[in-house]
Amino acid sequence: MKDFLKKSKASLFDFLKIKEKTIDETLSHSVDSTRFVVLDTETTGFDYDNDRILCIGAITLQNGVIAIPDSFEIYIHQDHYDKSSAQIHGILKDWIMNKPSELEALQKFLAFLGDTIIIAHHTIFDVTMINKALERNGLPQLTNKALDTAYLYKKSLIMSNLLERKEHYALDDLADKFDISKKDRHTAMGDAYITAIAFLKIVKKLKDLKGKTEFTLRDLFK
Repeated sequence: MKDFLKKSKASLFDFLKIKEKTIDETLSHSVDSTRFVVLDTETTGFDYDNDRILCIGAITLQNGVIAIPDSFEIYIHQDHYDKSSAQIHGILKDWIMNKPSELEALQKFLAFLGDTIIIAHHTIFDVTMINKALERNGLPQLTNKALDTAYLYKKSLIMSNLLERKEHYALDDLADKFDISKKDRHTAMGDAYITAIAFLKIVKKLKDLKGKTEFTLRDLFK
């Protein structure tokens, strides 16, 4: 039994060492060469347990290019619906017919996402809503690394007593700062697109601040 436990501990230790090495190698990858998925969700509200995802929009970003052809958008059939939130997202309950079930939509989304790094604005909300939906449908939680443009934007700001820093920056703040059109604001694909442009602008600012041309994932995650 002792030998078995020793072997088990040794195997676990080796596994953790390999995993740590893999993560370290991943963080050394160039930001430009890394494939990201920029996503947004439109929901019936902000309650993680009781509200539901109505739409997921996601765009691929790689080599500093927003790959519109490599995008994902799906509207999900939901029995729960809050009319008051329609004033924000504009999705009417019976607007689109033949919407897939939550399970079908999630399976398609996971196939699109793969093990890619997620980018979103206030990422914790979108990822938590997706994880709650995955849990409801007996699917494993997301393990993807994730970046938040709200946090990254604050990192890009120059520290100065002359500039007032806000505690929270909305997506509208970033769109205004970087002169990004808000024509499709509050749609999943529209917000994902705004977030993708903002991310590219933020990375450029961070590169300039650090005086680095080669920017790695470690620069974003530290």
